[in-house]
Amino acid sequence: MALRCGVARMRSRQRMFAAVMRLLLKCLRLGRRRRFKLVRQVEQLWHYGHLCLRSLFYNSFTNGDVVLDSLFEPVYWLVDHVTRWFGVVFVALVISLTSSIVAIVYICLLPLILQTYTPAWICWHLAYGHWNLIMIIFHYYMAITTSPGHPPQEMHRPQASSHSPLQHLQQPRGLGAACPLRNVVLALALTLALLSFPGAAWLNNCVGHYNHRYFFSFCLFMTMGCIYCSISGWEMFRDAYAAIERMKLLEKERLQVAANQTYYQTPPPTFSFRQRAFHKSVVYLWVLCSSVALALGALTLWHAALITRGETSIERHINKKERQRLQKKGKVFRNPYNYGSWDNWKVFLGVDVPRHWVTRVLLPSPHLPHGTGLSWDLPPCVTKQRTPLLAI
Repeated sequence: MALRCGVARMRSRQRMFAAVMRLLLKCLRLGRRRRFKLVRQVEQLWHYGHLCLRSLFYNSFTNGDVVLDSLFEPVYWLVDHVTRWFGVVFVALVISLTSSIVAIVYICLLPLILQTYTPAWICWHLAYGHWNLIMIIFHYYMAITTSPGHPPQEMHRPQASSHSPLQHLQQPRGLGAACPLRNVVLALALTLALLSFPGAAWLNNCVGHYNHRYFFSFCLFMTMGCIYCSISGWEMFRDAYAAIERMKLLEKERLQVAANQTYYQTPPPTFSFRQRAFHKSVVYLWVLCSSVALALGALTLWHAALITRGETSIERHINKKERQRLQKKGKVFRNPYNYGSWDNWKVFLGVDVPRHWVTRVLLPSPHLPHGTGLSWDLPPCVTKQRTPLLAI
């Protein structure tokens, strides 16, 4: 009887232990499943968030230009809302600096030229200097007062065939209506938004179809004037710089003598205010003219290269993309507005007959450019019409 009771207790203990172990294993399995489920949920949330983030930036038409344009969006906002108020300040700064150079030339250099130069060189300096000054003043005034042009409210672009390369030209950002063929490139300039021309800040104006020639002519004649002043004033600059260094040395000697002065020492001579102002003005003139000649000369050369190719600054970027796109297809890009280097300059300057080189280029002339900015017919000065194809 006692043996049976012992066996029964042992079996009950075994059943209890087995039940506890089963419960323990069940809890472990449940915790593992929950843990794996939690990990899977975290992974799913991570992949979903990553997909959402990529979807915000993904665009099948996205390229480097679109990304660069997006990065420069704060700059565009700054230009639209802040920088435009600085236009008057920049114009006043340009006028002040130019006036200071003219004043130094008339007050300091012209009397010296009249006393030391020969009559032939005096006539040359007077004629060229005043002609250059008149051209600078005229073209700067016309550049800041002439409207670059405005497109009409509704513009209709001609339909291009499905095989025409014109259909691949991209329309500038911000244009709601369709534009004529070349206005796809120039509409930003005509609506006072041509940021590719760096002259807008110190013109308080945009550069468009009607004032492009004035802007380039101002850059050209200002560069020529600065180079003229730098070359003509080189010897004066060297003498003035040496005089300023000598003034500094004599000032140190004068202070030393004043500190240890005896009855047997005499102080060194001092320079008058007029002499100091003269030398410093000459150094200021040469440094400013040389700096402007380098900076503005580079800008003028860049625009001269664009004019030679028959392009605007925006067309340069679009034509480059078209050239690369068509090159992959084994085709050759042609700019239909490129009439050849010589004819491009004649079209830009408005030279229709030989006498216009004098009356319209070498003298101030308010003549209008060819076309209206919307129509681009063959100008009368073009000797040979090019095939109006973008690609062959």
